[in-house]
Amino acid sequence: METMRNWFLPLLLAAGQGALLWPGVGPDGTPGGPALLCVLGAVALEAAALSRRRAVPVRALACTLGPLVVGGLAWPDGYLGLGTLVALYSVAVRCPVPVTVRAVAAAVGVEWVLAAVQEGPGPALLSEMASALGVYLLCAGLGEARRQWLAGRLTAARRLAGAEHARRLAADHERRRLARELHDVSAHHLTSVVVTVDAARRLQDSRPDLAAEALAFAERTGAETLTALQRVVGLLRDTDRPDHRPMSGRIEELVAGFGRLGRPVIARIPGDLAGPSAEAVYGIVREALTNALRHAPGAATRVLVTRAAGLLRLTVQNAPPRTAPQSTGGLGAGRGVAGMRERAAAAGGELTAGPTPGGGWQVCATLPDGAEPRRPDGRGRRRDVLREQRLADPALAAVSMILPVSCVLALAEDWSAAARRAALPALLVVCGLLVLHAVPLLWRRRAPWAVLLAVLATAWAGPAVVAGWRLPSHAAQFLPAGTLVETLAVYAVAAYGRGPGRTWPAPIAATLGTAGATTAASWADRSVGGEPTGAGGAVLLAFVLSVLLALVFAAVWGTGLVVRCRRLRALAFDDFALASSMWQADRAVEAERQRLADTLRDAVLDHTWALVGAARRGDLAEVAGTARAALAAMREMLHSLTDGGGSDARLAPSPTAGDLEALCRALRRDGRDVRLRGLPEAARNLPSSVQVSVYRIVEAALGAGDPGPVRVALRRRRDTLRITVTGVRLAVAGPVAERLRAQAAAGEGRIECEPAGTLRVVLPTGIAAAPFEEVSP
Repeated sequence: METMRNWFLPLLLAAGQGALLWPGVGPDGTPGGPALLCVLGAVALEAAALSRRRAVPVRALACTLGPLVVGGLAWPDGYLGLGTLVALYSVAVRCPVPVTVRAVAAAVGVEWVLAAVQEGPGPALLSEMASALGVYLLCAGLGEARRQWLAGRLTAARRLAGAEHARRLAADHERRRLARELHDVSAHHLTSVVVTVDAARRLQDSRPDLAAEALAFAERTGAETLTALQRVVGLLRDTDRPDHRPMSGRIEELVAGFGRLGRPVIARIPGDLAGPSAEAVYGIVREALTNALRHAPGAATRVLVTRAAGLLRLTVQNAPPRTAPQSTGGLGAGRGVAGMRERAAAAGGELTAGPTPGGGWQVCATLPDGAEPRRPDGRGRRRDVLREQRLADPALAAVSMILPVSCVLALAEDWSAAARRAALPALLVVCGLLVLHAVPLLWRRRAPWAVLLAVLATAWAGPAVVAGWRLPSHAAQFLPAGTLVETLAVYAVAAYGRGPGRTWPAPIAATLGTAGATTAASWADRSVGGEPTGAGGAVLLAFVLSVLLALVFAAVWGTGLVVRCRRLRALAFDDFALASSMWQADRAVEAERQRLADTLRDAVLDHTWALVGAARRGDLAEVAGTARAALAAMREMLHSLTDGGGSDARLAPSPTAGDLEALCRALRRDGRDVRLRGLPEAARNLPSSVQVSVYRIVEAALGAGDPGPVRVALRRRRDTLRITVTGVRLAVAGPVAERLRAQAAAGEGRIECEPAGTLRVVLPTGIAAAPFEEVSP
């Protein structure tokens, strides 16, 4: 398929050029003998060069310049040389702007030298040079616009791929986060109860007073654990709606919640915290306040978040406790601080914690400021537009200036030398008016309506000059050549104007303004096409122009709306896919939280209630048993959270390439259009490591999240296996692409990710490729 794509257009151009060689089809004077061989050789070289335009566009362009010169010299009137335009377009699409500018300069330079050799000095040479410059600039501008569009699509694909990657890991991250919180909240409390009660039971005969102390400690610690776990369960249950509020508000609510527990808390927090650092601030504040509540009951606490030099500085400081904190026997000490350090490190910051000189405790964290500066949508959009205008819009404006001037020069070529000298000032004025007419197109995306009005206003400068300066008729007849500018302005309003339903006046205004300006110029000149005319002729001209221009401008306006709708549909699809991925991530996190809440309620909370009841009844043996049961349930739950479901999955047999058919069938049952070809021939006698790599690569590509149809092809060629997956736009960028590149590199293969959504992998079949799980993303 890719080979056909690469060769179809070159062969089509070669066939068109060859058809011109047929007698009676092309221009007179078909070349013969050596000239014919030169033309055929130039066509063949051009086609071969164009077949590589996607892989090496700059080299392809360089290789088309030679055939352009040879073919142009061998057959000046019939050799088209369109391959150079196609190659230049490919360069603009696939290379940065500086490379494109140099490519345009090279192509235009070769074209100008060829024109100088063929035409010699004169107006014809200037016309050829202007036409060549305009056409090459147009190709470069269209290619640059296409490159910007593909870059935007690739950026959207990367964002969506990142969101899909986060969605797949959301449940695992939530499990680990909850495991840290539960360990900090209750695990070491239960452990301390077990140790204390066991010690009291062993020393019951020699130290009977320890039993009463152990029972009191078990009751207090059990009550604290119950309170903490019930609060955790309540927070876990409160997930009916995903919380997308700003992190600043959530942190303030968190602080207010601790204040309602009877603790004086003072907080100063910026109102626009966002990003991973804000999430880390939320987690650190929660853990720090929880530790302060446990170890310094009743002490005043201060939470302060400040910004400085692109950093967030968080300080949580509590005063000395009003009452002596209960001893926990040293079990679990430092885990809360370790968890806070992990949060800070995950966000790219660091954290310190320690006592204050006054006897309190202080937690300080420094994090990168992840909040993006807020700016009005219009300003941000305007800056994006300015970046888009880097080459495309200036090139289009230049083409709109050059082509009418080229038309003037071409028509003036038939005049006598004396007539040209006499009309030179008038021609310069006309060229100046045409250039001035096209200048507003530089801002066609930023202010399309203003550009249209400016274009229509400058169109009336022609009639004013004709009436005031009395331009000669043979010079004034070139003024309508600027109608191309009005056409582009109408398209800009339809494609970029605010509110597509409010752009309908554009073709009407352009029709009336252009027809009126042309009619006014003809009336001032008292001629139409060089023939004298009167009032009746002017009215007829206005009517005919209005009808023709209305049809043209309406078609252009409709085309702009179609392009606009297509672009908006693509952007809406990206937004929907991103929102859907985020929604699924929220659902996965909520499911983990609900599962944990059920486990806490059914196992740990019941045992903890029993522990408190046994301590109140004074049954030391029952306290020890229920504390052990609660601790065992807690440890089992934490083990399941940190292991993510146990180790059975790691013992499952490794999949092979032959399992791809089952994978595709499963995806088709879920409603996806997935087709696989090349099995079982391509997978026959493959090494087991390559089999696993093939499966993992295809599985990762199909699991990237693309909803559209996908085609997977496997093909053996000598000692390599070629994997081609099309329709996986989310797999060619972001974390999925990085994993695929790492897998291909581990197997000493190579991979190509095309922005259009095609993935190509070549694996050597004689070299063992590492299993996918062992490759670091």
